[in-house]
Amino acid sequence: MKRGLRWTVFAIVAIFVGAFGFSEAQAAGEKIGYVDLARVFDEYSKTKDFDKSLESKGAAKQGDRDKMVAEIKKLRDEAELLSAKPKDEKQAVIDEKIKALQDFDRTTRDGLRKERDGMVRDILKEIEVVIQDFGKSQGYSFIFNDRVLVYKSEGSDLTVQVIKVLNDNYATKKK
Repeated sequence: MKRGLRWTVFAIVAIFVGAFGFSEAQAAGEKIGYVDLARVFDEYSKTKDFDKSLESKGAAKQGDRDKMVAEIKKLRDEAELLSAKPKDEKQAVIDEKIKALQDFDRTTRDGLRKERDGMVRDILKEIEVVIQDFGKSQGYSFIFNDRVLVYKSEGSDLTVQVIKVLNDNYATKKK
């Protein structure tokens, strides 16, 4: 049997076994739901607040960068009017300013990325805890990420409920 055909057969068998297992779970009275994690993340108020904060930090850094670029441009304009030796000295200053600008860009980009990555990790952990607590309190046996499902019933979508719990908790903590 060819490798590709084996994987296809395996996938079909896995889907049927999974479907049978879910049918058994539902027949046994198990509650099963799913959540669109991307939507939960995007619609969570904490994510929106963090994005605004990061955006304002980025705008402030852009203002600093614009000042540095304007200074380099001014030095270049001045250098064009100079004779050879003073022009070379001015070019050395310009080169230093360009290196400082590149360092500033790299440092700023890395700092903002690290901050964003840390906050995303924290938010995803918080979402996971809320989903687990929600599942336990509502008597769910399984809550899946919707991205791994081949078929999903709209009645099993818990996304809106999870977003509401997250936003209510966040609003309470914010006060």
